[in-house]
Amino acid sequence: MTTAPVDPMIGRLIDGRYQVRSRIARGGMATVYLATDLRLERRVALKIMHGHLADDNTFKTRFVQEARSAARLAHPNVVNVFDQGQDADMAYLVMEYLPGITLRDLLKDYRRLTAEQTVDIMDAVLSGLAAAHKAGIVHRDVKPENVLLADDGRIKLSDFGLARGASANTATGQALLGTIAYLSPELVTRGIADARSDIYAVGIMMYEMLTGEQPYVGEAPMQIAYQHANDSVPAPSSKNPAVPAEIDELVAWATSRDPDERPRDARELLDRLREVEPGIRASHLPITTQATMVLPDAAAMAAGATAETRVLGGPLVATTAHEASGVDDTVALSASADRRRRRGYWLFALVLLLTGLAAGTGWYFGAGPGSFATVPTTSTLTPEAATASLEDAGFVVEQASRTDPVVPEGQVADTDPPGGSQAQRGSTVTLFVSEGPQILDVADVVGKPVAEANELLAEFTLLDPVKQFDAEVPADSVIATLGADGKPLPATYPERGEVTLIVSVGRVPPVEGLPVGEAEAALKAAELTVEHAAPEFSNDVAMDNVITADWLSDPMRPGDVVRLTVSKGPDLVEVPNVVDKTWDEARKILGDAGFELDYSAIADVAPGAFVVSKTSPAAGETALRGSTVTVNFAGF
Repeated sequence: MTTAPVDPMIGRLIDGRYQVRSRIARGGMATVYLATDLRLERRVALKIMHGHLADDNTFKTRFVQEARSAARLAHPNVVNVFDQGQDADMAYLVMEYLPGITLRDLLKDYRRLTAEQTVDIMDAVLSGLAAAHKAGIVHRDVKPENVLLADDGRIKLSDFGLARGASANTATGQALLGTIAYLSPELVTRGIADARSDIYAVGIMMYEMLTGEQPYVGEAPMQIAYQHANDSVPAPSSKNPAVPAEIDELVAWATSRDPDERPRDARELLDRLREVEPGIRASHLPITTQATMVLPDAAAMAAGATAETRVLGGPLVATTAHEASGVDDTVALSASADRRRRRGYWLFALVLLLTGLAAGTGWYFGAGPGSFATVPTTSTLTPEAATASLEDAGFVVEQASRTDPVVPEGQVADTDPPGGSQAQRGSTVTLFVSEGPQILDVADVVGKPVAEANELLAEFTLLDPVKQFDAEVPADSVIATLGADGKPLPATYPERGEVTLIVSVGRVPPVEGLPVGEAEAALKAAELTVEHAAPEFSNDVAMDNVITADWLSDPMRPGDVVRLTVSKGPDLVEVPNVVDKTWDEARKILGDAGFELDYSAIADVAPGAFVVSKTSPAAGETALRGSTVTVNFAGF
């Protein structure tokens, strides 16, 4: 007998805060787990992206987009997102935990829903979707799997992983996203989605809820996509005659192939749904009967009742030949009335007793010691103000303290039970006063790889690393750690405090002596900006090669500037003709041309009086500027 493999995530502590308890669901992009937030002591849904997608920037971006999109919404019909982060190579979202089922589960169990049930669910879905559209967000994946039905009756829209900003038109540019059964015609034909694409998906979902099946089916996705693009969705009443005409009209409006003929957003469709809702409910009220008329039976007729005898729910009145026996009948009726009166007294007393019991029970649980009240939210209040608020609500306050990375020292961090929950009046509420963040030792991560540094500093808030060139520290290793004030981290630091890692990208590429094109390519590949100084002559560096590469920043980081000085080659100058010139004349002419002078030895005789006979190099030849020209004098 084989056993199912144990999920390695069960029992794992994520980011030092979230304890994984069990798996809830698994999708193509991520797995959702039930977890406990150890800091706030509450159950949450932890959505962890699959490991094999961690290196795919597209999926990472989409995963973070879900958190950002949902975080922009604060609506009772949208699943709340509390947190988003990364633990080692795992990207995760922390969401509100809603025990219950999805709309897909409900349809599997009941196949199809009544018009009233459909209206109830769609009212909640459209309310949440309207909030998203108002915030400029297109969901792009509306389907029964993303509608959550909580055990306590709440209905919420989830999974904004494909959400995008609702510009006039949002082009996907990729393969079509979302489930093919709910794709709008414009997504199929043009790959473009806006708020009206969500409306189309809502219309398809309404059709499925009312009929128990999707309007388009096929063996291949392209067959279904073709039907979306070319066919009109049939009326739900063609499959389920119980569907009222108002619902048929709503579905036809929402699923029009032309986006311009649909509601412009969820609010417009929701308003129309609420307009027709009373009529839908009125047309499906239970059938009531009129008061029953009691007709005389055959025995009464046999006893001699005349045609005038009439029983209409009241006492039997008969004008018969038996009126002579009226006295006996009166006595019998009087005795019966006495019995009814005595029974009425007992019933009245019983009603009073039950009323008293009901009133007492109502007082006990409604306003007395057994009643429940909402615990006030007191986070960030002073302990005195929080205590007063809790006592006014009927609770006994017990104060305790604990560290908190967010709430300043001396303010209320939280309560147990938490604010917003229900608790019995007169019960004790523990008030936690913040001691400020816990002060932790800081690990020395200088010189360590970034991945190892992230693990060692996981209890702090790591901001985006800053890349920097360094010839001594290997690439992708830590050069330094900075605190929120921009200064080096001290030996101890507050929990969840902001930390910035300075990470090496290796040395600045050495480009001196390289051809200028190769030098520019190497520097730009290292994400550096290149500018040029004026070219210079160089006797040592070939023409169009780099003489110097000057850094204009220290330290150097990607995007900084490197200034290149390029060689013009050797500085050659033609030697002037100074033959037959005096020494003084020759010295000035050759000096002005940039040459140093030397002359053949003349023993103890000043050269000023002599005339130049020749030079080396000779006149007309070229020599390096600054080189020496030897002068010979006539007669020597």
